[in-house]
Amino acid sequence: MKAALYPNFQKTNALSCAREACDVLADCGIDVSVSEIFRNDFSDKPHVIFEDINESAKTADVVLAIGGDGTILRCAKLLMGSDTKLLGINTGTLGFMAGLEADQLDKLSLLTTGEYEISQRMTLDVLYHGKDGDVMATVLNEVSARSGSFRICDFEVYSEGYLVGKHRADGVLFSTPSGSTAYALSAGGPVIEPDLECIEMTLICPHSLFSRATMFSPSRRLRMKVTTSREDCMVINVDGEHFIDLARDESIEICRGRNNINFIDLLGNSFHESLCKKMCKPIK
Repeated sequence: MKAALYPNFQKTNALSCAREACDVLADCGIDVSVSEIFRNDFSDKPHVIFEDINESAKTADVVLAIGGDGTILRCAKLLMGSDTKLLGINTGTLGFMAGLEADQLDKLSLLTTGEYEISQRMTLDVLYHGKDGDVMATVLNEVSARSGSFRICDFEVYSEGYLVGKHRADGVLFSTPSGSTAYALSAGGPVIEPDLECIEMTLICPHSLFSRATMFSPSRRLRMKVTTSREDCMVINVDGEHFIDLARDESIEICRGRNNINFIDLLGNSFHESLCKKMCKPIK
């Protein structure tokens, strides 16, 4: 069995957590690989293999993303199209997507016994038809569209060519169930269990008294078209990273992603238990 580490050393305690994880995995007879750029941090670990993370992400049985939720999202992109499983270890602030906390590394031994559950998370593909060709990205959480000048936006949303609505808002989010507890939750969207399959559309600060989040079947193909009259653009971000800028009359298409991401749950924590523990802390 082989495990690859994807650490974010900008997070407090991530280095010590990664080094301890290496030792626990080695004691379990699991081969460990780390990116060559971290050789100095693991040079005293004779059992560590140094190789490019893009290669090991495809050949390993599991990748351990050590950091926060952003680290897990970036790691997930490396696993697209592979059967490699993802296990997040939280050394960040919230770590809602993580399966373990930094003080629970002894549970890594369960990887060798198969005493864990797999949660398949759907993704979204976003496509832009540009003058220079098509540009596509895949997201685990959400596609967000907002004004480039922080002014209100006018846009239309279509489903399978049918006009769903004309909207005025600060922007719009198209989210997976995994992403329902991220940006979409802050924008007033519902909490969706991650094992469900749907596409959630949530308007950001809509200029309306009656706007609500909308759920679409995962088989739907959606299109968002910019109709703002002024010379302005909408900035499209995918999982927090810039994707493209849309001018008037340009559009993007959103549909179910071709690949799922397999998350490992070693502790058997229910989604609602994690939701209560991590999302309710600030108000309790």
